[in-house]
Amino acid sequence: MKFLKNNLVAICCSIIIFLVAFHIDDISTKIASSLEKNPEVVLTTPNDYKKDDDYIYVQNTEDFVPLSYQDILNIYYTITNSGYKSFTFYCPSEYTNCLDDISSISNDPEILTNINNFVHPYNSFSNIQTIIAESGEININVNYLYTEQEINVLNKKVNNIYNSLIKNDMTDYEKIKAIHDYIINNSKYDVERNDNKDSKYLSYKAYGPLIQGYATCSGYTDAMAIFLEKMGIKNFKIATELMQEDISGHVWNALYLDGNWVNLDLTWDDPVSDDGQDYLQHKYFLISTEELIKADAGNVEVKDHLFSKRTYPEVTIVSNS
Repeated sequence: MKFLKNNLVAICCSIIIFLVAFHIDDISTKIASSLEKNPEVVLTTPNDYKKDDDYIYVQNTEDFVPLSYQDILNIYYTITNSGYKSFTFYCPSEYTNCLDDISSISNDPEILTNINNFVHPYNSFSNIQTIIAESGEININVNYLYTEQEINVLNKKVNNIYNSLIKNDMTDYEKIKAIHDYIINNSKYDVERNDNKDSKYLSYKAYGPLIQGYATCSGYTDAMAIFLEKMGIKNFKIATELMQEDISGHVWNALYLDGNWVNLDLTWDDPVSDDGQDYLQHKYFLISTEELIKADAGNVEVKDHLFSKRTYPEVTIVSNS
């Protein structure tokens, strides 16, 4: 009896093994399909500097399963805009070019810079790393430009400046002008960093002009953007299109005021003078793109404000609504 029972067990095991072996491909496919359809995307709480704003180039998303190139741009924007230090998502099988498109985006410094220009300065990154697995798993690691200590120091300074300059009865125009003039009057262009690509000042971010008194174009722009966010004014940064010849990198502010997108360039309103004097101008203050082009016209052709209209189309639209 015991012998018979052992034989039955052996026969049953053999049948099971045979069936599993015979259908192994189908089983593997079903398991893979199950995993593929239900990837685990872990969402954490965004930080305090997440913007709810959407733009023509990029929009916030709650869907992290990309089905198009635009979906990938939106995912990158949402990750950085939320202040996530790391994030994992997956390419679905039906999006056959997904891995190639992610590789293209992640290895294009200009695209990454453009995405960076739509987030709060505190959520802008100094480096973003993308790890692509053949399985379709995408891991994003973000190194942010501003440290927590720098943000704390800047917030105290920004609050002090804002409370001393801004009154409740001021218009948005008056508020912007007060901050524009303060930043220029209390900082200088960092010629050393511009000439030597190095400086003892953190002039390439808001800490330079607001704490140390020195700025390059990115420092001016970040400082202004922080105040615009505090005022609740929709804005982004615009970068020069680097694909064109004989053009150095430049960045300035765009903001939505009185129904139109306008340009604001503190760098060019704080000119470096031959006589060593400090000057304050309003030539590039809240002007349309058409006015921006006219302001650049003169004896010396200025190319710093040539930008991609596909990336920043808002400033080419006149609505007056």
